[in-house]
Amino acid sequence: MSMAPDMTVTLRLPTQTLFEAQATRLTAVAANGAFGIWPNHIDFVTALVPSVLTLHRPDGTEEIFGIDEGLLVKKGHLVSVSVRRGVHGDDLAGLQDLVETRFVQMDEDERQARSALSRLEADLVRRFAELQRPQP
Repeated sequence: MSMAPDMTVTLRLPTQTLFEAQATRLTAVAANGAFGIWPNHIDFVTALVPSVLTLHRPDGTEEIFGIDEGLLVKKGHLVSVSVRRGVHGDDLAGLQDLVETRFVQMDEDERQARSALSRLEADLVRRFAELQRPQP
């Protein structure tokens, strides 16, 4: 592997790619603590915990993301981050508000979906029970 000044970072959600660009440094948090990755870092895989993921771009700008649990895979000069939920923020204060708003809404949507699924399952079980009853 050749020495490189930057790496390609892709941040994926289950339904879309949230971010893909070059970065000179990445910081994230795993279950055993915070860590950083540089372009020529050794390859590895780690599970991420809900936290802030920070990327430093080649032009000196910084990108910040609020992420939920996920997985980070570094191979060569490619870093792939797959998370359950994630949002891109402009600053930490705004990111906190954005995470609270979006993640709470997602939790509510998931709760409603689980409730609807439970009702469907209960209805299915009830209908099967009715089919097994002897007909008069």
